[in-house]
Amino acid sequence: MKLLAVFDEIYKTRSVSRAGENLGMAQTSVSLALARLRLIFDDPLFVRTGEGMLPTPRAAALVPQLRAALELLQTATRQQPAFDPASSSRTLRIAMTDISHLEFLPTLVNKVTNAAPDVHIEVLRITPDTAKLLESGEADLAIGYMPELESGFYQQKLFDDGFACVVGQQHPQIKQRMTQKMFSNARHVRLAAPGTGNEIVEQELKRRGVRRKVALSLPTLPGVGNLLANTELIATVPQRVAQTLVKIAHVKALAPPYAFPEFSIKQHWHERYQHDPANRWLRSTVAELFLEI
Repeated sequence: MKLLAVFDEIYKTRSVSRAGENLGMAQTSVSLALARLRLIFDDPLFVRTGEGMLPTPRAAALVPQLRAALELLQTATRQQPAFDPASSSRTLRIAMTDISHLEFLPTLVNKVTNAAPDVHIEVLRITPDTAKLLESGEADLAIGYMPELESGFYQQKLFDDGFACVVGQQHPQIKQRMTQKMFSNARHVRLAAPGTGNEIVEQELKRRGVRRKVALSLPTLPGVGNLLANTELIATVPQRVAQTLVKIAHVKALAPPYAFPEFSIKQHWHERYQHDPANRWLRSTVAELFLEI
């Protein structure tokens, strides 16, 4: 059963070291198990490439049969994989948008520190490869507004969010209310970072025939609060981000002069890890902290 588990984990993670980490085995033990599997099946099974340990055609063909055998053995012996957060030293990798850094990270780190003191959280950026990372197991979870992950992945909506306009506290023209004229005359910051919902704002303004003067485009969200506090620029950002910026920078948040559609913040994971105990614990922890019913 251990050999089958090693085979399955290497296939999922494309990595001997990550497979050992997930199984609680030393890398040398995983390598020895792989050597035995190669002898049994008279095939290399996994070949090291720039993209990790890729399966040979023989290994790919074996996957359905060996997974079925592993499941039968686990059921018969009642030896289900376990994850004990209090004693685990596993690394959990979470792909996050910039918004998620502000919204989730401090609270999540505090929770994990208390419940799983030796667990290491590694934060990854959202990129075009995020879907592949979730599939391979190089990322356990992705959190944020990511419509590109709507199809083919498990997902759980945590909460809905809207938009607010953020300007410096001492902005000379904009005081306590944002009008359509102020919005049109102002110089705007466009946030091109993934998950900021900028495309929703752009589409709604285009639908209404509204043009805004974009003076600056930023690829990331961090630092925008200080920028707005020291210029006459304005930014249209998710409401929760606006609330955070008000706390950490000398800015104020105002209701936009247009009604922008809301969007959903979700956590996403691949079907391969639907029943993985560590992944389930991580998802349940995120839901416990941030799910709004």
